[in-house]
Amino acid sequence: MDIRQLEYFLAIVDRGGFNRAAAALYVSQPSLSQAVRALERDLGSELFHRIGRRAVLTEAGRALIEPAREAVRSLETARASVASVHELREGRLDVASTPTQAVEPLTTLVSAFSRRYPGVSVAIKAAFTARNVIDMVRTGAVELGLLASAGPVSGKEVVFHGLGRQRFVLVVPAEGPFADRTAVECRELAGQRLIVGQPGTGMRAYVDTLREQGIEFTVAAESEHRVSLMPLVLAGVGLMVVTDAWRDLARRLGARVLDIEPETGLDIALVSRRGSLSPAAAAFVTAATSAADR
Repeated sequence: MDIRQLEYFLAIVDRGGFNRAAAALYVSQPSLSQAVRALERDLGSELFHRIGRRAVLTEAGRALIEPAREAVRSLETARASVASVHELREGRLDVASTPTQAVEPLTTLVSAFSRRYPGVSVAIKAAFTARNVIDMVRTGAVELGLLASAGPVSGKEVVFHGLGRQRFVLVVPAEGPFADRTAVECRELAGQRLIVGQPGTGMRAYVDTLREQGIEFTVAAESEHRVSLMPLVLAGVGLMVVTDAWRDLARRLGARVLDIEPETGLDIALVSRRGSLSPAAAAFVTAATSAADR
């Protein structure tokens, strides 16, 4: 077994088949198949059921995914450690982020990191909930994660680096309700039409607690696509409860942003695996936590 075989195996898993993986890896499909066959012989188990042009993971294949990611990630860390001798002139850092935090603070964090280490490419992966982020870091799919949580989150195999707190705000169209206001009481959302995210997200958890408090509203739209939220607000579909990460963007697009009282919000944290980090990940964490302390 060699690391190249594991990389090929993971490419098939992530790309959904041999043909797409071969194209992504710039190798021929027969070469890819041959490498996987050699890996299967080494392990003594088939990793895929070949059904026509489809490749479906066997139970042994599913069991290999996490150790394979750990092995590949460890090699990438070793390579990056050698590269650090040259002051991080090149490399790649994979970061998973929940959608709102990808707006901010990730934009600021990546901007500062890229100025300091312009040769390191930052690949941002999508995750919809805090649990998604933790699982991606834990399994080695990414090295770092950025998440927001309304309460304690746990993960024995990961470390949390606190970056502060984001309060909830209400985004309304320019000609919407609460004219000439800078703040609104949460009870005043009763009777309003709200645009909400999917269950499991911080913004959805907040509006669900409003209902638990007896504050009734209408769900005008529920969207898993954060890029659709601001257009829905600007089109007058409803109002949106998000964290103040959206404040500057919403104002630039012509919406109004009101603080919600009493103040409540989400805790923001970077997540890393326990143990050694690649030089790029370590530098990113140090820069992020230093900025949070200022």
